[in-house]
Amino acid sequence: MHILQVCPRVPYPPHDGGAIGIYEIIRGVSEAGHHVTVLAVNTPKHYQPATALDHLGPNVRLITVGVDTRLSPWLALKNLAGVGPTAEFGPFPYNVERFVSPAFAARLAELVSRERFDVVHFDGTFVAWYAGYLRQESQAGRLPGPAALPPLVLRTHNVEYIIWQRLSERERNPFKQWYLRHLAGRLRQFEQWMLHQVDAIAAITQDDVSRLQELGCPAPMAIIPAPANMSRFRPDPSLRPKPRSLFMLGSLDWLPNLEGVDWFLREVWPQAHRDLPELELHLAGVNPPAYLTSRPQGQDNVFVHGFVKSAPAFMQAYELMLVPLLSGGGMRIKIVEGMALGKAILSTTIGAEGIEAQDGEDLLLRDGPAAWLQALRDYYHGRLPLAAIGQAAAHTARARYSTEAVAQGFVALYEQARAARQPAHLAR
Repeated sequence: MHILQVCPRVPYPPHDGGAIGIYEIIRGVSEAGHHVTVLAVNTPKHYQPATALDHLGPNVRLITVGVDTRLSPWLALKNLAGVGPTAEFGPFPYNVERFVSPAFAARLAELVSRERFDVVHFDGTFVAWYAGYLRQESQAGRLPGPAALPPLVLRTHNVEYIIWQRLSERERNPFKQWYLRHLAGRLRQFEQWMLHQVDAIAAITQDDVSRLQELGCPAPMAIIPAPANMSRFRPDPSLRPKPRSLFMLGSLDWLPNLEGVDWFLREVWPQAHRDLPELELHLAGVNPPAYLTSRPQGQDNVFVHGFVKSAPAFMQAYELMLVPLLSGGGMRIKIVEGMALGKAILSTTIGAEGIEAQDGEDLLLRDGPAAWLQALRDYYHGRLPLAAIGQAAAHTARARYSTEAVAQGFVALYEQARAARQPAHLAR
């Protein structure tokens, strides 16, 4: 098969969860013998040369289109007023509108009209607008007719409106709360619209399937989890973690991650530091805010590392992994990577959403400051079976979340979408 994969960024280097998920799908599907043309929004934040994916071999071709996705207060206000490039389609949210580009749309239309693709795969909500664009252009006769258009498949990273709704529920600033609620409402409208633009959907978790069904999703859905490169995340017996050490790893410019870090530092860590004085906390991730990087290293036994070159090395330097997520959706790839390394992980229920693991067996699930404090006390005093939990976690990760298994899931979904279009599509 020849797949056209439409991406909201160039997924390289694969340092954060979003990039890892996209990159591993491209790698897995191409290594399974299929051709993948990647059409990616080249954002200022994640800008990469057109050669960025050459190392994946001849089955992968990268095409980029520069799009300025930087936040603009003026454009955000215009969006609130219902003025902007998506106005003709409805009141779409600003965080989607940032990815709408006439140049990108034209390049997509050119590819679809000139080349034969078996499937067009849209990676995430922020590029789902282009599925509607292809349908509109096809119906207007400016692209191959609807019967000849390749099947359109959407991979949902999250049900986005849920994230912003959860953030609004905990926001104390009245204006910010109003804006987050407004954004969540517009995202919900957009996600309802996008579900009617595609032929099939890959959801990451059963929870997301249920949420998409509540939105009235008419397209067939498959549960295909986020993949992880298990060859990169094999425990190194020569690396011994520092005793009584905790760590968090994740993008520190993503609001749900920051919210979780702030909650932990405010609600849990002060008491934990007083009661468990030798306990250390290590934070790592791209783009940490100034209020984290400006604090003295080691103050209250908190160490902020910022970006780390090797996630596996960082994870194996410390003992207990923390995921204090209070918002979010989809699933956390960093949890899967930690499990693959045999790490014991303490997470909130929301943080581990979508991970097929059992509390007390593959990881530890706790909610609320008191429960987290008790778990940290148990860890500090050696009352948690860290080795057994880590071994079970590694087995679960390799059995369910390898890139190869996830790629097989996508190939099966593509074939299902193609079969549903026979004979019109395959007879072109």
